[in-house]
Amino acid sequence: MKAVWVREIGPFENVRVEEVPDPVPAAGEVVIDVAFAETNYPDMLVIEGKYQHKPALPFAPGKAVAGTVSALGAGVSNVKVGDRVAAQLEHGAFAEKACAPAVNCYVVPDGVPLDAAAALGLVYQTSWFALKERAQFKAGDIVLVLGAAGGVGMAAVQLAKAMGAKMVIGGVRGNANADAARKMGADHIVDLTTPNLRDALRDQVNAVTGGHGADVVIDPVGGEANAAALRAMAWCGRIVIVGFTSGEIPTVKTNYLLIKNIAVSGLQISDYRDKTPKLMDEAQNAIFDLYRAKKIDPFISARLPLERFQDALRAFRDGKAQGKILLATGRN
Repeated sequence: MKAVWVREIGPFENVRVEEVPDPVPAAGEVVIDVAFAETNYPDMLVIEGKYQHKPALPFAPGKAVAGTVSALGAGVSNVKVGDRVAAQLEHGAFAEKACAPAVNCYVVPDGVPLDAAAALGLVYQTSWFALKERAQFKAGDIVLVLGAAGGVGMAAVQLAKAMGAKMVIGGVRGNANADAARKMGADHIVDLTTPNLRDALRDQVNAVTGGHGADVVIDPVGGEANAAALRAMAWCGRIVIVGFTSGEIPTVKTNYLLIKNIAVSGLQISDYRDKTPKLMDEAQNAIFDLYRAKKIDPFISARLPLERFQDALRAFRDGKAQGKILLATGRN
């Protein structure tokens, strides 16, 4: 099979697509003929050795796929050969075939095409758990989503709206990103490139909320936007740290937390995958149901052949990725 094959840690530009042996499922695993693989910002970090989980060399990167089950390991009973599934894995998605734990496979229901199933995977699960589990979102909350034109950001905008948010505010950089966030359902846009963001973000949020501020902040960005968002929060607000696409890990000034009774939490979605697989299954099925009810619809900005994986990762590195960029094997 063809796979993006990492032989040594370093820049993703040094990695190539190679012919490698097909995977063989161990007990509790399945092999999936990959139709589409999600690309995400952490994929670049994994290749560069900057992610918290470091696979043994050589390996194929990629954390989420959609395709058809083609082989079962011993003891697998929740899926069968021929099932269309979406799956979460620690690595191995950027390939024509991927091996995944059966417990992390989700049968794709009728009415959900495989490209949509791939796009409704990792970023929607991340946003679901950020809102429901970590932020304790409730209907009527005002939600500020930083990086609202990215994969996690767009998913968070759509899910917050579908869950009954009173208002969703999208924090973006540039007019093109503003248009993308509005199309996903953002009620208002705030500009993260505004000078003196520390004060400007608070002023923008207060202007559209009548001075109330944001009850919930979903932050996959970090950097100066994180510190500014803290100042834009409502009393008893909840901010969830999802990632650092800005490349800067912020330091939280705890006096803001004390003054406004703000709660700060983090989300590492793979922990939920590994520790609470039943909860993940319930979340993914709920996400599929929202799609079939036409309450959410992932924005797929590109479907690229496997050989163009560098273009996808380059978009993340350069801050130009909008929505979901999928790698297509042609096996759908």
